[in-house]
Amino acid sequence: MSWRPTYRSSKFRNVYGKVANREHCFEGIPITKNVHDNHFCAVNSKFLAIVTESAGGGSFIVIPVTQSGRIDPHHPKVCGHQGNVLDIKWNPFHENIIASCSEDSSVRIWEIPDGGLRRNMTEAILELYGHSRRVGLIEWHPTCNGILFSAGYDYKILIWNLEIGEPVKMIDCHTDVILCVSFNTEGSLLATTCKDKKLRVIEPRSGQVLQEANCKNHKVNRVVFLGNMKRLLTTGVSRWNTRQIALWDQEDLSMPIIEEEIDGLSGLLFPFYDADTHMLYLAGKGDGNIRYYEVTTEKPYLQYLMEFRSPAPQKGLGVMPKHGLDVGACEVFRFYKLVTLKGLIEPISMIVPRRSETYQEDIYPMTPGTEPALSADEWLSGINRGPVLISLKEGYSRPNKLVFKAPVKEKKSVVVNGIDLLENVPPRTENEVMRSA
Repeated sequence: MSWRPTYRSSKFRNVYGKVANREHCFEGIPITKNVHDNHFCAVNSKFLAIVTESAGGGSFIVIPVTQSGRIDPHHPKVCGHQGNVLDIKWNPFHENIIASCSEDSSVRIWEIPDGGLRRNMTEAILELYGHSRRVGLIEWHPTCNGILFSAGYDYKILIWNLEIGEPVKMIDCHTDVILCVSFNTEGSLLATTCKDKKLRVIEPRSGQVLQEANCKNHKVNRVVFLGNMKRLLTTGVSRWNTRQIALWDQEDLSMPIIEEEIDGLSGLLFPFYDADTHMLYLAGKGDGNIRYYEVTTEKPYLQYLMEFRSPAPQKGLGVMPKHGLDVGACEVFRFYKLVTLKGLIEPISMIVPRRSETYQEDIYPMTPGTEPALSADEWLSGINRGPVLISLKEGYSRPNKLVFKAPVKEKKSVVVNGIDLLENVPPRTENEVMRSA
């Protein structure tokens, strides 16, 4: 019977993408024209934040998720940065707290009032100075309260303890610009891709490089941990300039497990992984489509499912956390797609078609909620804990008792690992020289 085709029955093989109706889209938003390879969008169950085009300084707009439709051109913005905003991320445990980083080499923490902004916000609750160059990436720790990672063009990753408002660790193993960072589920490992063509797995507290891959055939751009599978997935470019993905064993980066060509387009491939459904989504910057796969631990490892197609190119994509999804509609993932030319943000729901009206337990396992598993001090002392899981059955509406309290700080030198970060400044790039001239 070996002639039969190998057919795997999967409950996700009929997942389809559904674009929101016009009245549920967000229109009239002056999306940034910056070409930095980030999403410029962050979303949670309360707010949608988008980096906007602004003359002088950098700003982003914050809109309550429920207030869709056309946005007033004079809608208030968060506009305290002196340079372009390069990345924004919502705190996973405080839905009113957002971090931003900028070309002005600062990282700032903002508290958005319930109901959204009524006037422009220029005062951050925390301003973090430690990088000597622009800061291109920020990432919150996935299970621990009050720990933020930032990666700058000074080739350093700083770990900030927001309870004291200071950098407490510095990861200094990269020799070029860091392109992407990703945590494993409990936040005990950090994977990075770098312009020096290396993929690294790092123990974040000690800064020790546990594994390193020198990617000669596969130029890595983006990396994502595949939940608890002990696997990493990278997207990048082959030596023939085709887009490809590679699957790696996190404990042995000597060779990828598999490499797969995707197509010959040139836009960066953004990977998104949903650990609850084991689905991987690949979205190309400047493409209109999103491919999706099911990831397994056995061969063929990646099972292609389908492709969501749309004529409008995406500049970036925000992802709604699980507790913000519509479980009644069997929605398993939701993207917020930035369409720059139209000033449009378009929600795209990935839906598992089911006839039954009841709660579908099998597609909604217990999932990380909005409660941290441990404090900053516990994590820094060496404790690891997985995320605190919740069920989505009750249409998740448990209020969060946490209050974010910013420490009071005065300007002074910033010393980490015995190095004053603001004194040891690498030579300036051409752009920075031009800007200050």
